Formats: sequence, structure tokens, C-alpha cells
Amino acid sequence: MSSETSSHKPRVAVVFGGRSSEHAISVVTAGAVLAAIDRDKYDVLPIGITTDGRWALTADDPARMAITDRRLPSVAELAEGGDGAVVLSADPTTREVVYSEPGAVPKALGEVDVVFPVLHGPYGEDGTLQGLLELSGVPYVGSGVLASAVGQDKDYMKRVFTSFGLPVGPYEVVRPREWDTDPAAARKKIVDFAGEHGWPLFVKPARAGSSMGISKVDDLAGLDAAIEEARRHDPKIIVESLLRGREIECGVLEFEDGPRASVPAEIPPVTAHDFYDFEAKYIDSAAGIVPAPLTDEQTAEVRALAVAAFDAASCEGLVRADFFLQDNGEFVINEINTLPGFTPISMYPRMWQESGVSYPELVDRLLEAALRRSTGLR
Repeated sequence: MSSETSSHKPRVAVVFGGRSSEHAISVVTAGAVLAAIDRDKYDVLPIGITTDGRWALTADDPARMAITDRRLPSVAELAEGGDGAVVLSADPTTREVVYSEPGAVPKALGEVDVVFPVLHGPYGEDGTLQGLLELSGVPYVGSGVLASAVGQDKDYMKRVFTSFGLPVGPYEVVRPREWDTDPAAARKKIVDFAGEHGWPLFVKPARAGSSMGISKVDDLAGLDAAIEEARRHDPKIIVESLLRGREIECGVLEFEDGPRASVPAEIPPVTAHDFYDFEAKYIDSAAGIVPAPLTDEQTAEVRALAVAAFDAASCEGLVRADFFLQDNGEFVINEINTLPGFTPISMYPRMWQESGVSYPELVDRLLEAALRRSTGLR
């Protein structure tokens, strides 16, 4: 292929890693995405963000991005060029990417046509990166600033769902100022919630994912440790009551004619873990059941709810919606994830594989949808 032909291919910057506690899972996801992008159709520029926030050129080497012998990868291991940093221009007329090293003349790396962000958690999935890309005028995969922020904050996510009439379970939120001004009253707020809804409880960071910082609390004795663990990830925490039933997930993907839902999946009870936590998801490879063994009516209902959640939060591109099918037969939406994991064992691509969309086609559809959209108000 000639260089002239190659220059006309859209250039994709895959941005991954980041400052959140989900750094390693983002690296794993990026490896899978990089391996799936059609190199005959796209030029690719991998950009890793280190845990301290430096944007670095990285090796385009998916094999080094996998979890190996329970060891998690990092951007620092993949970074090239020493202390050099990548900078994306905030000038929307250029879309220029520049690489600079201390004491050296900055080097232009050319323009980027679309960004595929595979960052999870704060500083990437929460609207912050999306805002930067809006300022830069660069199209990107996934939801915009508002939907990304809503999808990251479980408090406001549930408020949005409630306002649209979607079913959510009982919850309580404790904000940072409450801890700072009167920790005893903040703790009592949780204890009162337990008195109303019963034990066990789930204590979670309000703005984290991949089950980071979540604790299942069976009684008062474990509450303080759970609060401390959640606040280690986020000063704002959310407390949820245990919903007895089955865990059901459903993927939503943006097609040319609008969002569609995949076949749903079921997360079976994880006997080696207290709940579907980080270890179960990524280290011990807990397997979901795809498609979920539901009736036709239940399948249709959860797919409709998933698309309704996608629309309620003004999402774009993709979403994984997580539900509980309660013992009384009613669905309750637990949360949405606007940038769900794309690891080889992740449920989102597995659900679409079962729905007839292969992993490479899924990646291609997301890039095409991003290239169809403009930045700015839409």
C-alpha cells in the first residue's frame, strides 16, 4: 500500500490507562481494541496516560497489555521515549498531536481524526476527557460530557432514571461535606438506612467502577471498614440495599437507525467470592451465561429497559446496562456503564457476539458512529 493511500485512512488515537484505580483494566481493554482495529481501514496511534496523568506514546503491542499470571499491566511499562509527553491541541482547527521531550524541539505527530477512549473511572470515563476532546474538535467513541458524567456518578444516574420512570432500588448517598462536618451524623444516616431496609448493605464509591472499593456489609461491625474502603476511592459514597434476585446485563449499541439492545446475559452467583467483585471479574474470569435463560417476555422487557436507560441519560455509542431480576419477577436497574470493559472476557462484547456482531465489527461500528457525529452541541 502506498503512503498516499495510507494517508487517506482515518487516524484513530486509542487513549488508555489513566489516573483512576481502574488503570490496569483500561490497559487490558486497549490491548483488545488495538488487536481488533482493521489496520487496512485505519491508522492507529496508541496513547497511554500514566497513573500520574502524563500522556505518553506507547508500544502498539497488545500482547504486553494482557493480565499475565495474575499480574496487571500498566502504561509505565509500555511508554516509549523516556519522559516525553503527548499533547493534543485545544485548537479545533488543527486536531494536531505534538510530542515533546525536555530540552528538545516539539515534534508534530500529525492530526487525529477520531479518538477511541478506553479509560475507565474518573479522569476519562466521567466527562473530563470528553470535554477536552470537545474543545479540541476531535470526534470520539462513546457518550458526550453530560451522559459520561451521569453514567459515572451513581447518585445522579439514579436520579435521572427515577425522573424518567425507570425502576431503581433503595439507596442513600453521603457527600464529602457530611463527613467533614459531622461524621457521626453521616454514619447514623447509613445505620438508619440499614434499619429501614435491612442488612446486608453494599457500600460503594459513588464514582468508581470495575467493583473497585465496594464492600458487602453484613452487620454493624463491618460498616466502618467498608466506609473507609469506599472513601479511599471517592469521598462521596453510596449505600444500597441487597436486592435478592438474578444479575442480568444487556448491551446497547448505536446503529445508523438508533440504539439497539443485545441479547441479555446473566451473571451467576460467584461461589468463591462474596459478590461479583474485581477479582471475580478480571482475575478469576467468572463466566457469565450468554444468552441469559429468560422467558421471551423477560428478554423483551430488559432489552427495552436498557435502551430506555441509554436514552434517559442521553448516551451515545455504547452502554452496558446492569439489572437485578428480583424474586418477585420485576426488573430493577442497578447502573449503566458508558465505557464498559472490552477485555477478552468482558460481557459487553460477548453479548454482542451472541447477537451477531463480532468483536472487530463492534469496534468498527463504534468508530464509524463516532466519525458520523460532530463535536459540540448535537
